[in-house]
Amino acid sequence: MGVRCPKCGLTQVLRDTCKKCGTPLPGAGAVAAASAQPIAAAVPRPVPAPAPTRAASTPDAVDPAFDRDRFLLRQKMLTIHEKYTVWDDQGQPIIFVERPGHHLKQMVALFAGLGAGAVAFAVFVAPGVYFDQPLFFLPAIVAAVAVLATVAFRLAPFRHIDFYRDESKAEKLLQVQQEQKATLFTQYFTIVDGSGYKLGRLSKNPLTDLIRKKWVFSDPSGQPVCLAMEDSLLNAIFRKWVAQLFPMNFILVRADNEAMLGSFNRKFTLLDRYVLDLTPDHTRWLDRRVALAIGVMLDTGERR
Repeated sequence: MGVRCPKCGLTQVLRDTCKKCGTPLPGAGAVAAASAQPIAAAVPRPVPAPAPTRAASTPDAVDPAFDRDRFLLRQKMLTIHEKYTVWDDQGQPIIFVERPGHHLKQMVALFAGLGAGAVAFAVFVAPGVYFDQPLFFLPAIVAAVAVLATVAFRLAPFRHIDFYRDESKAEKLLQVQQEQKATLFTQYFTIVDGSGYKLGRLSKNPLTDLIRKKWVFSDPSGQPVCLAMEDSLLNAIFRKWVAQLFPMNFILVRADNEAMLGSFNRKFTLLDRYVLDLTPDHTRWLDRRVALAIGVMLDTGERR
């Protein structure tokens, strides 16, 4: 941009004073400010980097019971329900776990099914007795079995797993909810925190058990996060088709790159004792609540 000196008449590039006679040039400061304004406005603003994602959506505050990398578990024996005590490395109990058997409710469901089946049998067999036709007995038996199974199945309770602060069961920290009572294909379990917030979903396909037992944990959006599977393919095949000469241990790996997250091992003791070791996951990428829920399911879900 050029400007003309009012004294000597020299036209020159914009500046504060004339380079020939030293006379101040009019409007130099205003023009310079106006010229600089669009340049400053054109500078793009920095875009903040996205926050790193975690394996599961978790609140900022971590409960002290889950703020660790190792969990020691022991299943209580000679109890009506399945119960576990979880300790820290110092041997202090930190969590109490219970999976109620609901034996009384299951008996009620069974007897209700038997009663409904007997009624169905009588309804179908009555015409056969009346008309002296033995062919009516076959459909009567089929109907009785079908009604018995349907009623007993519908009345049977779900067996959720509850995680409490201690054995008083005054404060619930976590729950693994059984979604299906029985299935021929994929089994699903929902993991929620003490307030009912969904942390994710645990699934298992029985068809994969023919080779190697495997569980899959997915986040609330359905994206696979981590896998829990038997420690090695060779050991899995040996246990399945030869003999279970050694404990069934599991490893936890990321679903995207199979990076090691931890292990869940059974110790050689008279009682059922387990160690959930997550020290390989030094950044705590996997939610410790989810990891502990997976560990308990690896025992009670596999009936070890």
